[in-house]
Amino acid sequence: MNYYGLVRPIPVRTISDRITTEQAPLMEIDPRSPVPKYAQLREILLDWIEESRLGVDDAVPSERELGLTYGLSRMTVRQTLDQLVDEGKLYRVPGKGTFVARPKIEMSLRLASFTEDMRARGFEPGSQDLARRVAPASGHLARVLGVAPGDPIHHLERLRTADGEPMAVERSNIPLALAPELDRHSLAGRSLYRLLEQEYNLLLDSGEQTIEAGLCDATDAKHLGLTAGSAVLLLQRRSYANGTCVELAISTYRADRYQLHSTLDARRSGTG
Repeated sequence: MNYYGLVRPIPVRTISDRITTEQAPLMEIDPRSPVPKYAQLREILLDWIEESRLGVDDAVPSERELGLTYGLSRMTVRQTLDQLVDEGKLYRVPGKGTFVARPKIEMSLRLASFTEDMRARGFEPGSQDLARRVAPASGHLARVLGVAPGDPIHHLERLRTADGEPMAVERSNIPLALAPELDRHSLAGRSLYRLLEQEYNLLLDSGEQTIEAGLCDATDAKHLGLTAGSAVLLLQRRSYANGTCVELAISTYRADRYQLHSTLDARRSGTG
C-alpha cells in the first residue's frame, strides 16, 4: 500500500544498484560549500530522479546507506528525505522504505473539464457519484449564480480519478432551469461540460476561478485517501455560457498530486 492508497509490489532497485549497472559517477558532498549538506544531498537525489536513474516507485537507499555513502549523519539524511516527502517527490511506506513519487500534474488554468484535461495529459479519467440532489438556492448561492433565492439548484458531488487514483472531490451547482432533468443523465465516463453542450446547448465559453491552500476535512480525506488535515488545493470556479452563469464548482484537489504553472509575460520598458 503506497501513499496513493493503491497496492503495488515493493520495488528493490536503489541508487546503488543503478550506479553499478550504469557505471554512473557518484556525486559528492562538498564540506567547504556554503550550501548546507542536507540541501546538497537533496540536489543529488533530485538529479537521480530527473535523469530517470530512479523511476516512479523505485526505492531510495536507507538513511544508513546514504549516510555511509556521503559521509552524513542520519539526522542530516532524514532532514533531506523529510523535505522531499513534504515536496511530494518521495513517499514513505512504513516498514518498507522511501520511494520515488509520481510527478505532480499541472493544474489547468483554462476553462476545461476534468475529463478533457486528464485525457489530454494521457490519463484515463474516472468519476464516482457521491451525491445528487435538487434543493432551493440559499441567498449566497442565488447571488453567485444570478438566480432568485429559493430557485431549484442541481447539486452534483463527484469523486474524480485519474487512472483509478483519487484526485479531487468536485461539487457542482447548476440552476435547474438551465438543465432540466440533469439528474437523470449518467456522468460515468462522460464530461459534464460536454453533456451540458450536447443536451442543453450550453457551451461554456468563459469563467473565473480562485485557488487557495486549505486543509482537508475528514469527509473529503476519506474519499481522497488522505489523512484529515492534509494540505489540499481549494478551487472555486464560475463558468458562463454567453454571459449566463451556468455552474458554480467548489472542488478539493490533492495538493500532493498537483502544482500550479503559468507563463509570465515579458515586462515592457517604462511599466515599473
